[in-house]
This record gives sequence, C-alpha cells and structure tokens, in this order.
Amino acid sequence: MLLDQDSLHPLHPTDDSGVQAVRGRIHGFPVVAYCTNPSRMGGALGAAGAEHVVAAIQLALWKHWPVIGVWHSGGARLTEGVDSLDGAGRMFAVMTKASGRIPQISVVLGPAAGAAAYGPALTDLVIMSDAARVFVTGPQVVRDVTGEQVDMATLGGPKVHAQRSGVAHVTAGSETAALARARRTTELLARPGHVYLGAATGASDLRALLPASPRRAYDIRPLVRRLLDPHPDEPSFEELQPEWARNMVTGLGRLAGQTVGVLANNPLYKGGCLDSDSAEKAARFVRMCDSFGVPLLVLVDAPGYLPGLGQEWTGLVRRGAKLLHAFAEARTPRITLITRKAYGGAYIAMNSRSLGATTVFAWPEAEIGVMGAEAAVGVLHRRTLAAAPPDTVDDLRTRLVAEHRREVAGVRRALALGVIDEIIEPAATRRRLAAALAECRPRRGRHGNIPL
Repeated sequence: MLLDQDSLHPLHPTDDSGVQAVRGRIHGFPVVAYCTNPSRMGGALGAAGAEHVVAAIQLALWKHWPVIGVWHSGGARLTEGVDSLDGAGRMFAVMTKASGRIPQISVVLGPAAGAAAYGPALTDLVIMSDAARVFVTGPQVVRDVTGEQVDMATLGGPKVHAQRSGVAHVTAGSETAALARARRTTELLARPGHVYLGAATGASDLRALLPASPRRAYDIRPLVRRLLDPHPDEPSFEELQPEWARNMVTGLGRLAGQTVGVLANNPLYKGGCLDSDSAEKAARFVRMCDSFGVPLLVLVDAPGYLPGLGQEWTGLVRRGAKLLHAFAEARTPRITLITRKAYGGAYIAMNSRSLGATTVFAWPEAEIGVMGAEAAVGVLHRRTLAAAPPDTVDDLRTRLVAEHRREVAGVRRALALGVIDEIIEPAATRRRLAAALAECRPRRGRHGNIPL
C-alpha cells in the first residue's frame, strides 16, 4: 500500500526479528522502507530487528534516498534485556546521523511505546492513523507510578499529539489514508521539481480573500492555497501540524512546479501573534526545509508577540529565539510577502531582510513598524491629543495616524530603506513570487533536523 506496485524488494530474508526492511519506489522515485511486525511479539524491537532498521537507513544514506518507517511496536524486547536497549540506541544514532541529510518519515499505525516512540520522534515527519498510540510509558505503568487513571487514546492518541503535544505532523484516519499521506509528502520532498513560469497564472483577485478592515480576523489558508499550484487529484497544500499552534500555518506545496515550504501567520487565531508554541513550530519547519534545500515562502500578517504572564513563564524568550536562529542560519532561498502588517519583533522574526531573506515583497496597504499606527500615535502624541479640544480629538488622531502611516509605517519608507525589494499588487503576486523563486540559486543548510 505504501510503495508502487511490483516495486518492493526485501533487503533481508524474513526472520523472527519482527522487522522487515525493503527498497521500492514511490511515484517512481526510489525509497527505502522498514516496518515493525505486530504479529511477532507485538512488534517489539530486539537487537536483530534494530539492526535491520540501521542497515536500511545506512542504505538510504548511501543512495541519498528517502526512508519511511511504518511503526506498530511495544518497544524494546523484554526477553533480550540490555541487547535490545543497545540495539535501540544504535538505531537512534543512525537516525540522528541521517537527520537533515535524507528525508525520514514515520507512519504510526498502532501502539508505539518506549523505543518505538522515540524512533518516530527522531524523524522529520510523523503521520498517525486513528489507531496510532505514541507514548514513552503505557497506561498501566502510569497508574502504578503516579496513580493517574488514563487509557491509551487519552495518553498518546492522534488527537492528543495533534492538538496538545505537537508530536504528530499529520493525522490521517485509516491506515490507507495515512500511507497515502506518506506517499504525498515523500513525493514533495524527493521530487522538488523546477520553476516553470508559464504555470504561474491565475489567482487574480487575492485581495478579496482578506477582509476590508485591517482589524478583522481571517483564515490565511485560502490565500495559501490560491498562491500554490492546483492539483487535480490531491490538495494543493499539504499542511503540517494543522491543529497545534494554529496561529502559525506550516506545510508543503508547489509553486510553478517547484516544491516550497510555506509559513504563514494566521490572524484567525490569536490575531496572528507569535507565541512560544508557534515560534517553535515554525523554527523546526524552517530547519527541516533548509536541511533539504526546500525554498521557503513566508506570508506575514503579525501584530507582534503575544503578551502575558503565561507566555513569559513558558519560555517565550527562549522558544522565540529558536525562530530567529532558524531563519538567520538558513541558506535555502526564502521569499517573504507582507500582506497587511508586520509589527515589532514579529517583523524581524518572520524572515526579515535583516535575518537574510532572499526577497521581500509587500502589498501596497501593508504596514511595517514597531507597533500599529493607532497605538504609536497614542504614545508619541499623547500630550498633543490630551491638550486638543474634545471636539477636534478624533479628527486630529485620524490625521496623525495617516501621517504616521505615510512617513514611518508605510511600505514606501521600507522600500526606500531597502528592507523590502518591491511593492506588488495582489493580482500579480503569484507571478512575482514564481519569478523570484526562479532567480534563486538552490542552496541547503548543513545541519541536522533536531526535534526542537
């Protein structure tokens, strides 16, 4: 179900290890795959099974092919003791060696505990079916140690890892759907394609996808889908971690034929503010795309970082710095489009020119500043507004806001300073993004993809 028909070739004879490794093809592209076998000791991993996984990943590294793991395993084999633990450790070591060098995708189709939980966690993308359960220690151990009453689904089901932990990048329902999503993501990473400018047509009235008022919330995903190439059989946008840190959208698609990674603030949630979870989510995605040379398209509509005691106590400074580090370190081409606003630290963090953006575009009505024009006027002209006659305050405020937008926060000042390259009309956006992408020289970072 995972590989192309008649393309599967075993890498070793069938044995009692509980693991089978193979080579094959996905949409014609060669890949390596391995799976745990739940019909043999619940898929538990022993030294021999771990060695099959190690050999499979080493082959994939040698060939520069993607590797896909299919997981349903109770973890390390109790009957082998330290041998199974050593085998799991060697498996983790080779996964880390391969990190950032070849795509590693995990598909979890049943319980994956202990060592079988950390295996997927070390890979680039984790896809979970409805039956998947990922946890370090199972419900019985949790009850014995902590007294907490919990079942497998509540402890490590796909809903938990999609919404609360962020472990799952994709939840896909049935086994068939999960394997289909694995095929799709593998194709996007294994076949990056090339820009064909003739394909960058359509998407004319993009401004209509945004509300008339700059203060109104909206869902950024329809705009993302309109910017990417339509696909006749599958969604144009393969969104990753859609239910975790919803104020940041991440995913893969194609623009004029070439695979791109998309990051976008989503004003529908928390006004599009950056917070600790969204910064961490975006940072990991940036590093993954950079390690594989996938160009990045960054859509910016952010009023800043989310304030609050909870944010500061959960590491906003530390986790927000991860996004700054990821963009500043990245070598892959990175194109930014500012649609409405880019204020304060969020302007810097969302792939600004100062962090090394390849190209920065802005729509004509966009604003760039330390804060919004209304708030800035309230601070800068507080005394003037307080001293004005009451019947003139509103008109004075409107005039000062317009003046601030024109002289300080407007995109024309940013253009003059060179922090944006071009002001583009929404109707021309797809064409200009594709042209900028075509001008980029392919590059990739030299680092692993640590699970931030």
